[in-house]
Amino acid sequence: MEKIRLSKLMSEQGIASRREADHYISMGWVYVDGVKVTELGTRIDPAQKIELAKEARKVPPVTIVLNKPMGYVSGQPEKGYKAAVSLLNAQSRFQGDKSPLKFQHGQLKGLAPAGRLDIDSTGLLVLTQDGRIAKLLIGENSEIEKEYLVRVEGKLDGNGLALLNHGLSLDGVKLRPAKVSWQNEDQLRFVLREGRKRQIRRMCELVGLKVTGLKRVRIGRVKLGELPQGQWRYLGENERF
Repeated sequence: MEKIRLSKLMSEQGIASRREADHYISMGWVYVDGVKVTELGTRIDPAQKIELAKEARKVPPVTIVLNKPMGYVSGQPEKGYKAAVSLLNAQSRFQGDKSPLKFQHGQLKGLAPAGRLDIDSTGLLVLTQDGRIAKLLIGENSEIEKEYLVRVEGKLDGNGLALLNHGLSLDGVKLRPAKVSWQNEDQLRFVLREGRKRQIRRMCELVGLKVTGLKRVRIGRVKLGELPQGQWRYLGENERF
């Protein structure tokens, strides 16, 4: 009989979703015929017995995609403002979410934003319990792109667009090259590979522009899409940043 990828077989047998299965395998929580399996992509005979360690029977780590409205802070709540995580409940889950996961309050424990989105900015915010995803998105060597649509006021001189793409510094430190272009007559498209505090707003100020609206629409390969403001969904099983 042809061997099948372990994570796929676990999904077919209702043991876990493929994403959960890969997490369990990487953590060393999956046993096949009594032998621990830790290598992702392992293939086994469908007749072999799969067992989970007791650690895997706890609530699995989740990653959530939220369309954050203005007025909510990404991390810890501040005086007069609520944290974005307070928006997460069964009622605010996007009806179009195709994930088989069921919302449980235990999923909120240890859920942290993987990247900052200012209180007066909107759009895609990722919150995760998975340290690997957090490191991928906000680790020191992260190369993940983040895309923003930025509405501005003011006049950009002839060299301004070039400076936004490369040539500006903040707090005495040179910024990494960006991809900045006009989306329409009053809106710029920014693609960054870093996330300094209020970076886009400060960059615009340096070239004589004032930001009047800022929305993050993509992180890596994950897009905001049709997710309504104030609603959330689980990161899809086959989605990768």
